[in-house]
Amino acid sequence: MHAPIGHFEHATPAPDALDELTGPVADAVRHWSGSVPAERIVYVDTDPRWADTAVFVEHYGRELLERSANCVVVAGRRGGESTLAACVVLSTARVDVNGVVRRQLGARKASFAPMDTATGETGMEYGGITPIGLPGDWPVLVDSAVVDLPYVLVGSGRRRGKLLVPGKAFAELPGAVVLEGLGVA
Repeated sequence: MHAPIGHFEHATPAPDALDELTGPVADAVRHWSGSVPAERIVYVDTDPRWADTAVFVEHYGRELLERSANCVVVAGRRGGESTLAACVVLSTARVDVNGVVRRQLGARKASFAPMDTATGETGMEYGGITPIGLPGDWPVLVDSAVVDLPYVLVGSGRRRGKLLVPGKAFAELPGAVVLEGLGVA
């Protein structure tokens, strides 16, 4: 199979690459529903040494910078309550944590979740967190610019490997809320 974006030696439909994914991501692919068939989600094998965006695009294709998204875990707090959520924005943007995220979560304060919380709660590796396979009760805040792309490169749940996902599939994830201005330059 040829990857729909980027220059990758190995590209496989995600349902045929379940052994390469973490448990939660593999389960989400296995039980996939929505208008985008699971076979259109593509797993590409990548070297974990090049997992960080800047180095990654140098190795796998500069055009991926505009077609990559980051998934970060945030914690919103109000009183003694804390809510975890995921935010998906293009790699060229940063998450508006103190504006859009805080208001959407109804929180008094919002911040990036500590690494051990993000990895412990998702069952995914730091640097590879993906919105596919997150806990079902989490809000998944998705910038509208991500949904508008034909394909988006995101983590696979591990630092090794990435997923190429049709943009509109992000709007159909459990808990997904598509927001304008979630990612800011």
